Amino acid sequence: MVNSVQGPNLTPATQAALGAAKPASGAPAGAAPARGVDKAAQAAAATDGSAANTQDRFLKLLVTQMKNQDPLNPMDNAQVTSQMAQLSTVSGIDKVNSTLKALTDSMSAGQALSATSMIGHGALVPGSNIELNNGKAVAGLDITQSADSVKVQIKDGANNVVRTLQLGAQKPGVVPVDWDGLDENSKEVASGSYKISAESVSEGKTTPVNTLSFGTVAGIAPGAGGTKLDVGKLGMFNLADVKQVM
Repeated sequence: MVNSVQGPNLTPATQAALGAAKPASGAPAGAAPARGVDKAAQAAAATDGSAANTQDRFLKLLVTQMKNQDPLNPMDNAQVTSQMAQLSTVSGIDKVNSTLKALTDSMSAGQALSATSMIGHGALVPGSNIELNNGKAVAGLDITQSADSVKVQIKDGANNVVRTLQLGAQKPGVVPVDWDGLDENSKEVASGSYKISAESVSEGKTTPVNTLSFGTVAGIAPGAGGTKLDVGKLGMFNLADVKQVM
């Protein structure tokens, strides 16, 4: 009968054999009684990793104990089978994890390659800055629900309202905002950075609206957390942060 490696069932001779079979620290895994097992474990180590090492150690101890088991108290076949099944499960999980990691790495590489096509293009990303240059400025709104009316305010560095834009009724989605650089009195204002804020009114209820800043994608930065876009002065953004490419 074939049985589990249980402490209470080990004879002194078996315990001595197990001690002899245990590899020394830093030495190659494998003792003479389990040479065949070592070769099988080494062949699987390249793909099974830590799970294969665990299986190798278990099989070495099992083979050694089987050779030195007490004939009057043989090992339990059912328990050995159960332990082998558990080891197979660990090995299978390790292979699944390796496959998922390879798939994730492949997706990250594809994501980075796709992101390179955005370099040099304008993008709307979360932010409240709007840059005026030669009488032209672009920003955006991320509207989450239908609105009866939408109001946009553009303020200078001193938080003074320079211009108010009425956009009327809007549906959910990204809404571009164009500013011609004129103030409330239709006078041109100086080029530079301004702040944008917005609110919507729906069924008499006023709600703040998320604003978007416009910038040009200058480069990409692949990393463990995913590919990020360098949007100049606006900073680094995840691909998911980009609401619209223009």
